[in-house]
Amino acid sequence: METLRTLTDRLIGLSASIGALGLLFEVGVILFDVVGRAFGHPLYGSQDLVTMSMVILVFGAMALCDRKGGHIAVDLFERYYPSALNRLIDILSALLGAVVFAVLAKAIADVALLNLHFGISSRTNLLGIPIDWFRWTLCVFAVLTALGMALRAAELLLTGRDIRTAGGGRPE
Repeated sequence: METLRTLTDRLIGLSASIGALGLLFEVGVILFDVVGRAFGHPLYGSQDLVTMSMVILVFGAMALCDRKGGHIAVDLFERYYPSALNRLIDILSALLGAVVFAVLAKAIADVALLNLHFGISSRTNLLGIPIDWFRWTLCVFAVLTALGMALRAAELLLTGRDIRTAGGGRPE
């Protein structure tokens, strides 16, 4: 299981790095557009570029957010529950998250395959950039997030170790 965790962590790091590049690109586009607007020449197609890079940013970092325990958690009653129930809730929430991202990945792949089957090449509104590559990238990010969540559930179930914390306990 350690080998799988190491591989998954490396893939999560890669996707987060791609998400960070998306953030840098987005900041550059917005900066260029704002400065251009001040001089009466906004960046044509900035909406297309910002929209695509925002999705890369969000979904590229989603697996890392789960890995670090960054998702919103409502823990009003956690201290009143026995630790076994809290562990079960953690396992079930990780499995539910994995299912949600797997379904999202399948839906995106279905649309991409349908377009491929019918020879449809979807494009952005203003610049006409093909978005098929974008769909497949989003699908890969969603699969990676689902894998990370499923692995976290398996580790919690089999070893009791919560990867979101350094010591392997419950996240603070």
